[in-house]
Amino acid sequence: METILGGRYRTRELIGTGGAASVYRAVDESLGRDVAVKMFAPTTPDDDEYRRQHTETLLLATLNHPGLVTLLDAGLHIADDGATTSFLVMELIEGADLRRRLRGSPLTSVETAQIGADLADALNYIHDQGVIHRDVKPANILLANGHAADTRHHPKLSDFGIARMVEASMATAQGATIGTANYLSPEQALGHQVTGASDVYSLALVLLECLTRQKAYSGTPMEAALARLLRDPEIPDSLPDHWKDLLTRMTSRNPDVRPTAHEVAVSLRKLAEAPLPKQSALISPSIGSTGVGTGNVAGASAAVVSPVAGLPTAGGPSAASPEDRTGGNTTGNLAIPAPPNRAPSVG
Repeated sequence: METILGGRYRTRELIGTGGAASVYRAVDESLGRDVAVKMFAPTTPDDDEYRRQHTETLLLATLNHPGLVTLLDAGLHIADDGATTSFLVMELIEGADLRRRLRGSPLTSVETAQIGADLADALNYIHDQGVIHRDVKPANILLANGHAADTRHHPKLSDFGIARMVEASMATAQGATIGTANYLSPEQALGHQVTGASDVYSLALVLLECLTRQKAYSGTPMEAALARLLRDPEIPDSLPDHWKDLLTRMTSRNPDVRPTAHEVAVSLRKLAEAPLPKQSALISPSIGSTGVGTGNVAGASAAVVSPVAGLPTAGGPSAASPEDRTGGNTTGNLAIPAPPNRAPSVG
């Protein structure tokens, strides 16, 4: 059923859905262009979900970078039954998200470096604006199709529904762990304070998955969250030394030792511009061997369901799988002594 939002956005087909929002392709009848409309579930002003929606709107309104999905408009829609729904109007990305892309042909080392450098630039930008994304994962990375003759991917980071301003008050309970279990940093898994270094850690796990086609931490949300407290991610010896060094430093248990997002971007640009000998998929298990966890977050202790996990693309739905989420006050549940900090690699 078509709906007119804000007097100008006519919704078309549903292209994705999540726990707190649905995303539609829509037509901006004032400008005659297709857009993506994210419609949240009806809430009340005193609801935590409403505060997250409001936070996402305010964050996106202040951000402008080529590596981020652009917010075009926002508003409230009052249905015939009186229910009030907030919505965001965003640029429509014609293409698949990185999660779906990884199910297809392997990414080369150069492609991974290019995508990673663009994402690191975007993270550096939001960190400079005092924003921590807190949910960097393949489903939140959209790959715009661009022109048919383009020589590279055009990644855009989406879903700021659980991002927060540095030092700002949280919209959730103190000590809550919010994010996607497979890509949490150790400090997130413990419910500790997070900084931009947490996004760098998550990006490293995404890059490692691009190179190996396997999640570093799979299983149920609780298993994945616990695993990073017991072991470091496995960085295969088959990777070139430059990749091993960078990924090792990005996944240090000590956030202060990790490189900044800008330093990561500089390193990845060098890798992309000076191709290493191994440019094909460095490790290529069968496509079916993805290591995706199948546990239901609702069964995890003190689970928290976050907003839709990534603005879906015109290529099809890319809403988060429920098993990807973990949350709640998990500090008590994860009270496992962490091994000593791994020393960063040199050179």
